[in-house]
Amino acid sequence: MFEQLGLENLDPRQASALLGLILGVLFGALAQRTRFCLRRAVAGAPDERRSAAGVWLAALAAALIGSQAIVAAGLVDFSEHRFFVADLPVLAIVAGGLMFGAGMVLTRGCVSRLTVLGGSGNLRALTVLLVFAVVAHATLKGVLAPLRTSMGSVTFDLGQFTGFAALPGGATLWAALIAAGALWVALRSGNKPGTLLLAAALGALVPLGWAGTGFVLYDDFDPIALESLSFTAPAADSLFYVIASTSITAGFGVGLIGGTLVGALIASLLAREFTFQSFESAPQTGRYMAGAALMGVGGVLAGGCTVGAGLAGIPTLSFAATLALVSIATGGWLTGRVLREGVIPSTAESDAQAPTRPALPAE
Repeated sequence: MFEQLGLENLDPRQASALLGLILGVLFGALAQRTRFCLRRAVAGAPDERRSAAGVWLAALAAALIGSQAIVAAGLVDFSEHRFFVADLPVLAIVAGGLMFGAGMVLTRGCVSRLTVLGGSGNLRALTVLLVFAVVAHATLKGVLAPLRTSMGSVTFDLGQFTGFAALPGGATLWAALIAAGALWVALRSGNKPGTLLLAAALGALVPLGWAGTGFVLYDDFDPIALESLSFTAPAADSLFYVIASTSITAGFGVGLIGGTLVGALIASLLAREFTFQSFESAPQTGRYMAGAALMGVGGVLAGGCTVGAGLAGIPTLSFAATLALVSIATGGWLTGRVLREGVIPSTAESDAQAPTRPALPAE
């Protein structure tokens, strides 16, 4: 379909970067207004977990319904996507998910949330993103690549059962059940209807990404990867693009990262919430850097972050994406519990002699 768009001055990859930029601006603005964040849902303060889960699940329901609708319409086929490999790299996914979940709690946000916070003036978040991108790139193509390949070699053969669509009832039944469950929790979360609508609009960006890269911009002579919202590989790609833009072309992921920063910046300025924030102490800096490194390695091993494997991955009905999200949530919950029980000193305790069980530091 790409050749019918009349974009004579752009090749499919350049056009996908523009698509990523547009979706990124919308994601950044919507995520900033809704405080979209899985970390808050699994390891946040008790009074915020319910509302955070409602926002996240409202977005997931919209992403799932939209993604399966474009599959049913024949616009996109996920069967050849990496989420549906028969040899499931179970060790890499589980270990990576646990690492990513632990890291997002240590840094007070997953990569997508930190990108939004970075656009809103949070210098801690921008520093974490830089470290995350370096470590992720090292895990993909650098000194940590042997770790990735060795852990990825431990697989479990799924045969033809690579996703929920292969189970009795097929894709329609399982998509309906998951979406209904997500909507039920979202509607009982105590969020205002307007907030849930904004969250659903955020989730609708996922099928737009799938359809854009897999159908609208598809070119038989110059095919591009089928992808949607994700922040692990795009962060690594963005880092490489920034330092070598004269030798490589920006793609969907680079546009997405840049757009998210811009969208969050615009939304925070309009809401008068833009403010510069930085680290408060050396112990806090160390904790955030450790979390960034864990997310960098973990995101690559798990095959995505809370958005790439979760918000965009679950709507494909992939078992691999589901395992990754469950592992991330488990790692986050366990780490949050350890921090709350004071087994690992929090930065608040190090900075100001807080009580025995200090609250986690603010974002």
